[in-house]
Amino acid sequence: MLDSRAPSLPLKPGVGYKAAHFAALRDDPGTVAWLEIHAENYMGAGGRPLAQMRALSEQFAISVHGVGLSIGGEAPLDGDHIDRLKHLCDWLEPASFSEHLAWSTHDGAFFNDLLPLPYTNATLERVARHIDQLQDRLGRQMLLENPSSYLAFDESTWSETDFMGELARRTGCGLLLDVNNVFVSATNLGYDPRGYIDAFPLQAVAEIHLGGHDTDSDERGAPLLIDSHGCAVADPVWALLAHTLKQGGPKPVLIEWDTDVPEWAVLRAECARAAAALTDCAATV
Repeated sequence: MLDSRAPSLPLKPGVGYKAAHFAALRDDPGTVAWLEIHAENYMGAGGRPLAQMRALSEQFAISVHGVGLSIGGEAPLDGDHIDRLKHLCDWLEPASFSEHLAWSTHDGAFFNDLLPLPYTNATLERVARHIDQLQDRLGRQMLLENPSSYLAFDESTWSETDFMGELARRTGCGLLLDVNNVFVSATNLGYDPRGYIDAFPLQAVAEIHLGGHDTDSDERGAPLLIDSHGCAVADPVWALLAHTLKQGGPKPVLIEWDTDVPEWAVLRAECARAAAALTDCAATV
């Protein structure tokens, strides 16, 4: 049964953890108060990764972010994967657990990507069923993250914001709002990112993500943004964060940087900028 273990991250910046930053994080964390790890990297039986995580969990709150459950897939969730995830959460006792509104498996094959879904009643029923199963097995509330999109489905009958709000209402899950994903999707699909934020169920948001994106163009020469997590957060995304915090109040804010990982000082500076945004928000509410 789902118990009272709801997300409880501090209202401060966090950063995606990379082993190369282990010593620097312990000695000079700056404004960083919490760390995010990808669940699938910590499902082993032992070794240095788990030892480092045990040590870091004594200093920082930990957020576990799943990337392999395929919450939106047509097949039932992988029970063995859920059992390994539960074991991780039971010993680590993270402050938060989250997954993506996406699918990555089909007919026994695993795709190294987070793929989009049509927003239909059938999809809603399936995803809600999977979330219920997962939360019941883990005994904790999960957060569901909005995707970055490069296309839209003609068959969709729900807006993304309404779809996620209905999932939160039906299942009791919380939401993870990735502001960079909003900016990427809005640019690619041609809608207003601030309008998306204004329509999003911000009362259900327990965590915010920021990351970098790459800029390209499609075959017609129109802008095409790629959610790469491989560079600094762009200025328009920082501006969208400020609007989000103004509309919904302060939330824990994570800086994601997963490829071309920089020196710790660069990430520390990004987290300091997130801390400043939270301070500005607190001063106006």
